Amino acid sequence: MALTKEQIAERIARELRDGYYVNLGIGIPTLVANYIPEGMDVVLQSENGLLGMGPFPFEGEEDPDLINAGKQTITTVPGSVFFDSAMSFGMIRAGKVDLTVLGAMEVSENGDIANWKIPGKMVKGMGGAMDLVASAKNIIVAMMHTNPKGESKLLPQCTLPITGVRCVKKIVSDLAVLDITPQGFKLLERAPGVSVDEIRAKTAGKLIIEGDVPEIAF
Repeated sequence: MALTKEQIAERIARELRDGYYVNLGIGIPTLVANYIPEGMDVVLQSENGLLGMGPFPFEGEEDPDLINAGKQTITTVPGSVFFDSAMSFGMIRAGKVDLTVLGAMEVSENGDIANWKIPGKMVKGMGGAMDLVASAKNIIVAMMHTNPKGESKLLPQCTLPITGVRCVKKIVSDLAVLDITPQGFKLLERAPGVSVDEIRAKTAGKLIIEGDVPEIAF
C-alpha cells in the first residue's frame, strides 16, 4: 500500500539529527515539522525570514501574520527569530542549512532535480529552490513515485527545466526510500505491501537492488 503524504513526512523526519538547521519546502516537506522526534533539538528555517518554526497550528489558533514560504499559517518555538528575506538567503547561501527537504516533479538517477516549472504552465517563479539546492549540505526529496498518468518521475534524465544538478541525496516517495548513488537509484526500503517488482516497474531510471529490501516500519 502506497504511503500517505503524512507517512512520507514521518519517514523523512527520521533523517533529522540533533542540532540540525533544516529548511522545509512547499507541499509534503512542510508536514515534516509535525513529526520531529521528541527530545530532538532541530531548528526549522523558512526562507521568508524565520528561524525557529514550529508545527502547524490547531484549527482556531492560527495567526495570519505567521506564515511559511508557502503562505501556510505556522507556529513558532521559544527563541525563534524573525528577519528579512535578504538575511534568510544569506544564511542559505552561506551553507548554514544542514538539510533541505523539497518536493519534486522529476529526479534523475544522478541526482538532478526539476521542481519548479512545467513548460506552457504559468508559475509564480522559482522561489528559493535554486538557492537551496545549490547551498544545502544534504537534500532529501519528498515526492510521488509516478505522475497522475502513472508515468515514472524517477528518470534516467530530467525532461523538465532543471532546478539543480547532482544535488539530491535521498528520495522518499509514496512507494520507497532510495539513495542516489553513482550507479543510480539504490532501493533501501519499500512501502508496506509494495513489492520490489512494482517499484522496479515504476522506476524509469536505473534501479539498484541488493539483497532483501525491508518494508518501512511505522
